Amino acid sequence: QVQLVESGGGLVQAGGSLRLSCAASGRTFTFSRYVMGWFRQAPGKEREFVAAIDRIGGYTYYADSVKGRFTISRDNAKNVVYLQMNSLKPEDTAVYYCAAERTVSITTNPGAYDLWGQGTQVTVSS
Repeated sequence: QVQLVESGGGLVQAGGSLRLSCAASGRTFTFSRYVMGWFRQAPGKEREFVAAIDRIGGYTYYADSVKGRFTISRDNAKNVVYLQMNSLKPEDTAVYYCAAERTVSITTNPGAYDLWGQGTQVTVSS
């Protein structure tokens, strides 16, 4: 059974930093065959795209709202994807989810992703 498990969320003041991790596991899961993405969902809002990275980590894509502040990376040897979040703002408060899509090209559409983690809460206080 394939699992994606996020960690690293918490409470931080505006301007602070957090690093989220998402560990993938499963006997039949080949991490390097999947595009990995981060999404977030704030209360009362739809799930929105944050960042994604291609299968080998050579190409990344970000939502305009986080560009220049967040960095996505992956370690295929460890089956982990990261989201480094700097200069956090109160509007970044949300549950953050990692997701996996077995494809070649990055997509921002959450409906295209096959696998999802349970999410980790990020709260940014003003």
